[in-house]
Amino acid sequence: MTSTTRTHHRRRLGVVLATMAAAAVVLAGCASGGSDSDDAGGTTVAGKAAADEAEAPADYLEGDDAGRAAGNQAPARPPAATQAIIATGTISLSGDDVAKARLDVKKMVDTYGGQVSDEETAVDDDGKTHSSRMVLRIPSNRFDDAMKALEGIAKVESSSQTAKDVTTKVIDNQVRVRAQEKSLARIEALLAQAQTLAEVISIESQLSRRQADLDSLKSQQAYLKDQTSLSTITVYLEQTEKKKEKKDDDDSGFLAGLDAGWSGLVKTGTAAATVAGAVLPFAVVLALVGVPVALLVRRTSRRRPEPAEVAAES
Repeated sequence: MTSTTRTHHRRRLGVVLATMAAAAVVLAGCASGGSDSDDAGGTTVAGKAAADEAEAPADYLEGDDAGRAAGNQAPARPPAATQAIIATGTISLSGDDVAKARLDVKKMVDTYGGQVSDEETAVDDDGKTHSSRMVLRIPSNRFDDAMKALEGIAKVESSSQTAKDVTTKVIDNQVRVRAQEKSLARIEALLAQAQTLAEVISIESQLSRRQADLDSLKSQQAYLKDQTSLSTITVYLEQTEKKKEKKDDDDSGFLAGLDAGWSGLVKTGTAAATVAGAVLPFAVVLALVGVPVALLVRRTSRRRPEPAEVAAES
């Protein structure tokens, strides 16, 4: 082998070694990047899902607010929310005509755009309405008007009302619902990228749990909306007890004496009839038994001789 050929081979070997060294540097950089990615949350889809769950509280910031928070800036305040109040009332009414009062209550409910959600009515032996219990749902902005209107239907026996401010609870629930919906959307996107059975099982478990949490939050949201949009009023209707009518006539005078005398005569006659009724059975028994005995005694006394006649004969 000539010196020229040896020089050529040495040059080719140097090129090969340089290429291998460059490739080693590139591979080392990729390995370092992959390690950083694994430290942040893992390169697998399941790892991303777990990282998304750990960062869930960040979902409460939206749009520019999230950007300002990332830049250590104070987030902007949310717009002022409408005050949410849960108002309830109870009123007891009494009157001579419960059926009419019940009808007036229903007319009032229709006037204010409400509804009767529950009703219990009782009647007496004659089929006349005696009492009624009604649960009314009235728009919250007409609650005070409805309570005043009910006070004018019949006599008020008792009345009470309460109001509970749940504005903060409503806002918190709305924010949680939005955050949970976004989190659920991200989990669904990760599920579409899953490649192994283990990843699918892990993501579906998180998806089911988050869906259950979202359903619970929406149920609370629906309840708060119903209670704050419609107020509840419980109405009790009772029949007024009738008092004994007082006599208009004076207790003195001719008519009063005549009435008293007639009442005394009736009472005397009633007493005499009572006594006669009590004695009559004994009189019948005495008549049936006493009369024959008396006749027998009388006949026996007639047949017996006198003492003087008995002495003369002797």
